[in-house]
Amino acid sequence: MKIKVSVLIPAAGSGRRMGGEIEKQFMILGDRPIVAHTLQRFQASDLIEKIYLIVPEGRVEYCREEVVIKYGLSKVTDIVIGGKERQDSVYYGLKRVNADGDNTDLIMIHDSVRPFFSERMICESIESAQRYGSVVVAVPEKDTIKEISDDMLVCKTISRESLWRIQTPQTFCQGIITSAFQRAVEEGYYGTDESSLVERAGWQVRVILGSYLNIKITDPEDLLLGEMILKRFNFIV
Repeated sequence: MKIKVSVLIPAAGSGRRMGGEIEKQFMILGDRPIVAHTLQRFQASDLIEKIYLIVPEGRVEYCREEVVIKYGLSKVTDIVIGGKERQDSVYYGLKRVNADGDNTDLIMIHDSVRPFFSERMICESIESAQRYGSVVVAVPEKDTIKEISDDMLVCKTISRESLWRIQTPQTFCQGIITSAFQRAVEEGYYGTDESSLVERAGWQVRVILGSYLNIKITDPEDLLLGEMILKRFNFIV
């Protein structure tokens, strides 16, 4: 029996660090919005059944006409209005998936502005989540990490041997991520990512290897790097 995988794409952020007039997820990378690149990667995967795009209230029609329809994204099941924080937006998307009642097996959550992930990451995430329940994509930290005081003095150097930079996609059994979010909502807790909610609720999270090219486009420098990756690798990462 084929595993049913639904993807949540939170794209409701304001993108303040990018400094542009439009949200970063709708900025043009190559010849189309960043979020369109991200969605097309999931659209092309035979392992993905449904995609839920979560956007600001005023962007629903734009996304429907200029992203979903324009680029033939037939797997986008619904466009959900997001919330104030990323965690709120993911929660609204998760509630929408659960309301469908079609017994989705796995929930995959991915940053809208992280377009350079690969089919290998999707496949390994699904395989690992089936076995362990919760999995995140990550890469080992390469830089020296230092703890800094409020007055910008070095307190200590932290060993990087066990430090990994967490990326997306992050993939979970539906029951695990639903329970973790419900607990966070009830207790008014906000985490830094979805896996932190799962950890807090008592489940272990497995890590699989991502890619250093799987960047999150957050500021103007990232956009320039994204253009270089797009031209050089053509999404083969």
